Amino acid sequence: MLKNRRALVTGSTSGIGLAIARALAAEGAEVILNGLGDPAEIATLCEELGASYNGANLMDAGAISAMMSAVGPVDILVNNAGMQHVSPVEDFPPEKWDAIIALNLTAAFHTTRLAVPGMKAKGWGRIINTASAHSLAASPFKSAYVAAKHGLAGFTKTIALELATCGVTANCISPGYVWTPLVENQIPDTMAARGMTREQVMNDVLLAKQPTKSFVLPEDVAALAVFLCGDAARNITGANYTIDGGWTAE
Repeated sequence: MLKNRRALVTGSTSGIGLAIARALAAEGAEVILNGLGDPAEIATLCEELGASYNGANLMDAGAISAMMSAVGPVDILVNNAGMQHVSPVEDFPPEKWDAIIALNLTAAFHTTRLAVPGMKAKGWGRIINTASAHSLAASPFKSAYVAAKHGLAGFTKTIALELATCGVTANCISPGYVWTPLVENQIPDTMAARGMTREQVMNDVLLAKQPTKSFVLPEDVAALAVFLCGDAARNITGANYTIDGGWTAE
């Protein structure tokens, strides 16, 4: 379905991004990986997927520009890279705020602004932004993440309108809690912020949000990303699709 399409997926060396990269490659896309990780493991992933890799630091606008220039025109852009920090607002480290906004929101602006000219020239493009249920609802102690994801949803709507007559779509996918390193790594901070045990955080904070009482699978998100890249989704743009076990239905 995606043969001869080139796809850049940020934050794709693990978790949701890797699942999306695998799914796109399985549909015939030429994939460019980006993210952190052990070089040998990344090389193995590239071999597995027939992919290339660019390790640009997405919190550096200059590095993003260099990456986009090196990669060249892409047909599919998946802005997936993200980070999290959990803390009461009065204790929230300003440097953590800056980093989360830079990676979760500003990086998507830079990759998008540099990818759009090539998409417009070709008359075809797909921009998919991995947002979060936190693009629609808030949780305590996640001020920077919630702000960034709300911003990403608004940014997506805006570019969807700008590109509506260009053959380019822009959509958000907003998962609930997916069992990935990003979720696992925030458990200790949540334990400290709320004075809870690990089991309490899992059951009373994370899965309490999802009526299905189960984590979303990365492959669930990847399947939706593939659909949004297909011809059947040509008139889907500016949408924010939730995969959250019913969280935002409440």
